[in-house]
Amino acid sequence: MLNAERRKTILLLIPIILVLVGYVLYPTIETFIESFRKNGSFTLQNYVDFFGPKAKANLEALWNSVYISLLSVLLSACIGVPLAFIFTRYNFPGRSFFSGIAIMPIVLPSLVGVMAFMWLYGEAGIIPVALQDLLNLEEVPFSIGGVTGILLVHAYTMYPYFYMTVSSALNNVDPSLEESAANLGSGRLGVFWKVTFPLLTPALVAASLLVFMVSMASFSAPFLLAGGYRVLSLQIYFSKINGDLEMAATQSVILSAVSITFLLFMRWFQSRRDYRMGSKGIGAHRSEVNNPLLKWVMVFLGVVAMIVLLLPHAVLAILSFVPEGSWTWQKYPSTFNLENYRLLFEDPNIWDPVRNSLIMAFFACLGCFVFGIITSYALVKRKFFGKNLLDILVMLPWALPATVVGMNLILAFNSKSIFSFGQVLVGTFWILPLAYFIRFIPLVVRSTNAVLEQMDDSIEEAAQNLGARWLYTFRRVVLPIIMPGVLSGTLLAFVQAVGEFPTSVLLYTLDNRPISIEIMNQLRMFNLGQAAAYGMIQVGLIAIVMIISYKFFGVKSENTL
Repeated sequence: MLNAERRKTILLLIPIILVLVGYVLYPTIETFIESFRKNGSFTLQNYVDFFGPKAKANLEALWNSVYISLLSVLLSACIGVPLAFIFTRYNFPGRSFFSGIAIMPIVLPSLVGVMAFMWLYGEAGIIPVALQDLLNLEEVPFSIGGVTGILLVHAYTMYPYFYMTVSSALNNVDPSLEESAANLGSGRLGVFWKVTFPLLTPALVAASLLVFMVSMASFSAPFLLAGGYRVLSLQIYFSKINGDLEMAATQSVILSAVSITFLLFMRWFQSRRDYRMGSKGIGAHRSEVNNPLLKWVMVFLGVVAMIVLLLPHAVLAILSFVPEGSWTWQKYPSTFNLENYRLLFEDPNIWDPVRNSLIMAFFACLGCFVFGIITSYALVKRKFFGKNLLDILVMLPWALPATVVGMNLILAFNSKSIFSFGQVLVGTFWILPLAYFIRFIPLVVRSTNAVLEQMDDSIEEAAQNLGARWLYTFRRVVLPIIMPGVLSGTLLAFVQAVGEFPTSVLLYTLDNRPISIEIMNQLRMFNLGQAAAYGMIQVGLIAIVMIISYKFFGVKSENTL
């Protein structure tokens, strides 16, 4: 019996190891090796060039990336954590509606969100120009750009990570612990600092990790708003398009090292204490806001916040009806029609990026779906040597910035190899689906792990004791139980793939250009309406997938992070 179980485990592990070695470990090693090459020789010259006295641009980009990422964590926490406390702990008119609106920024893909901010708050943005006309000023009163613009976009798009993780944690805090501290004479601040805050530490660490790593990998905001401000993700892109793959590899290694170092530091910080509760199973309760003035002040602030949060979505929707050539030198758009959407369905050249994104996201997520099931089952339900190492390899693509994953694939598959079946994959249609697949494996594995860990082993054992073969048991017993977790992770991977820009900009070709690349092309041609229409297609797809995941699988947004 033991030998049979071992054989099953080995058969499960063979495809998992082949995929992870061939498409995660091998490309990463290739990039690391490439960083030590210079003009065909093995040398440290690339690192000397990066850190040396002539490398001011690279060092400046490295510091700027870390600086912006740390500030993004701080700003996102300052917005997300208070919102989580307000909506979780207090009850007032419109609370449920406002709490739903609070996660709306997550619906905007990174490139689309930056684009909407430019149209709203940029130098020629609608709001600065409107204020200039209203106040009869010679110049616009403000405009976003540079570091300030990047930080504002990051704070807007990333605070939901803190909001959702902290909200989920607060809902799981046993109120009796806080009540006991209060009964012992501790004030509100003391209760928060000594009881609530320590219990929230795992959620705060998780959110900080997400924001820091997403910010370090941020490409869209620096690309469109930075001006001359350098960040390391952009330096990798510039090195690649200039043909200096050796320096691009070096920059990728350093960017990865910073991200992984922060990951290890936050894990160490979290592991210093035990955050488990002796809970009585009592859910969190909300206090009713009884003061009429305070109640309506909160409602007013909720309405103002709702307007601010929905403005990017609104401007994107409105500008998607602006036809080509009708808003160039004019201050405001004045012509609106359905021309952009008509062309999407009538002109095959305009529809191609939408079709490409859907096809590539489908194939990538189909791979994530199958691979995620097999890998999660092996990690959770099987015992074997090296399980921790396998788990690290599975999560590695999520720890690496997207630009690094793109460079890994370029350096690994720009020549023939056994893992590309003797073909050069760079420059082909299939390189982008492969990149999406690698990037989003961890999302499916993580969501499936959560469900498998809750499944009692005795359920599977009972079916086998009744004579069912393992494969039949897996198909008829295990799969139906874990399917909500698998599908929620797969749908989230689909959402991410449809809006993916950093890896796409490094790997796309004319034949497989996705929606995000076509948006950039339309912006370069000053066809703002068509770019907005593409953005609305992305937002619509993401909204549909999120609704499906919630309505049919009961998956809330915070459960997918």
